[in-house]
Amino acid sequence: MPEDNDEVDRIVEAWQRERPDLSFAPLQVLSRVGRLTRHLDRARRTAFTRSKLESWEFDVLSALRRAGEPYTLSPKQLLQQTLVSSGTMTNRIDRLVASGLVERKADPGDGRGILVVMTATGLTRVDAAITRLVDAEADMLAALSPADQQRLASLLRKLSMGFDQS
Repeated sequence: MPEDNDEVDRIVEAWQRERPDLSFAPLQVLSRVGRLTRHLDRARRTAFTRSKLESWEFDVLSALRRAGEPYTLSPKQLLQQTLVSSGTMTNRIDRLVASGLVERKADPGDGRGILVVMTATGLTRVDAAITRLVDAEADMLAALSPADQQRLASLLRKLSMGFDQS
């Protein structure tokens, strides 16, 4: 067995020996995606923890950060970007307010509405987290050339678009 075989190669080889009637091509791809997902989850947890954020806090703060100055969105806009229920979003906003990472402000365009505004502390933390995350993800991809990274991104985009549309 060549030295550059990974654990998935060893698993597939064993299955092919035991079940030569099946094609294990999907396992070759998706088992690796699953293993990489676990490594990515670990890198994200580390980046968020080092920035004193939970992953759900990062999700909300990053949506506000991507909105650009003044880092303000309505709760409805946050719901659309984070794909959680309205009750969950209300709870998250409450907790972020209590942590001093966001504030609620009256919406000047809608007397009954509110806006969620990121504080300076929230901005500092989300910027630290995204910097750490991008650095960690770049390290994870270091074995691939920039061209290979682009090719992989294109293939994964093609694969994921089918799921995103359904």
